[in-house]
Amino acid sequence: MQTKPFRIGTRGSPLALAQAHETRDRLMEAHGFGEDMFEVVVLSTKGDRITDRALSEIGGKGLFTEEIEQQLTSGELDFAVHSSKDMATALPDGLFLSAFLPREDVRDAFIGRSAARLMELPQGATVGSASLRRQALIRRLRPDITTVIFRGQVETRLRKLEEGHVDGTLLAYAGLKRLGKTDVATEILDPEEFPPAPAQGAICVESRIGDSRVNDLLAAINHQPTHDAVTCERAFLRILDGSCRTPIAGLARCEGDRLRFSGMILTPDGQKFHKVEGEGARKDAAAIGQSAGETVLKKAGAGFFENWR
Repeated sequence: MQTKPFRIGTRGSPLALAQAHETRDRLMEAHGFGEDMFEVVVLSTKGDRITDRALSEIGGKGLFTEEIEQQLTSGELDFAVHSSKDMATALPDGLFLSAFLPREDVRDAFIGRSAARLMELPQGATVGSASLRRQALIRRLRPDITTVIFRGQVETRLRKLEEGHVDGTLLAYAGLKRLGKTDVATEILDPEEFPPAPAQGAICVESRIGDSRVNDLLAAINHQPTHDAVTCERAFLRILDGSCRTPIAGLARCEGDRLRFSGMILTPDGQKFHKVEGEGARKDAAAIGQSAGETVLKKAGAGFFENWR
């Protein structure tokens, strides 16, 4: 019987804490535990500390998880809560994504200062975003717009926008919902025209392979449709060597026991892109994503990826 609190690792941003608390609350409800059975452990990551450069320049997505995963591997933490889209496709040995919470809204939100809609921005406007996918999609739709690196917590980006550093910025609508800040969004972008990042809107839980005590606990809150959809999207990303250096979009949707996937790769300037679709049984989610990645790689050709890094 568990006699000490389960230790939950998380980053310290308001959004990360909201996600950790949602996970804790779902576990409390599923198992009838009190809050005293969980301890939220806040860790600072390199990705949080370095905010003046693009992630691609300082090591990619793993910068948001490295310190947390070290403590998870050593046993100092029982499990960790993350934004799924922040997770590298290759995890440290001995760790896996053991549970996914029900997925929130997958769409991107535009927050405009000089115009309410992205397409209504004045000629030559400036948009701030740390995401190469968002930058490429903006350039695809509006080649005249200048994009600049915009990193930091949601509150930091909104403050920079208010101070006039840029004319607009984009954030995941799911994050705004979890922070109770949906009112700041001036436009919710159509995922058909502005497809989301793989795993966007999904909270995942990472734990140790073989730790049945913890994994049995987490199994009670795993949302299988989200698990299957994100598994497909991450398989697509893995084939494309997806990281913060590559503009890649992907979205899987579960329909009964079937799964439909659509993906896109773009050049950083947004002027060349390739789309791909896949469909199959949900139980084959990873294979569907992998096949879609292989198909779009073949379609694009080796030259498509030259000079990306």
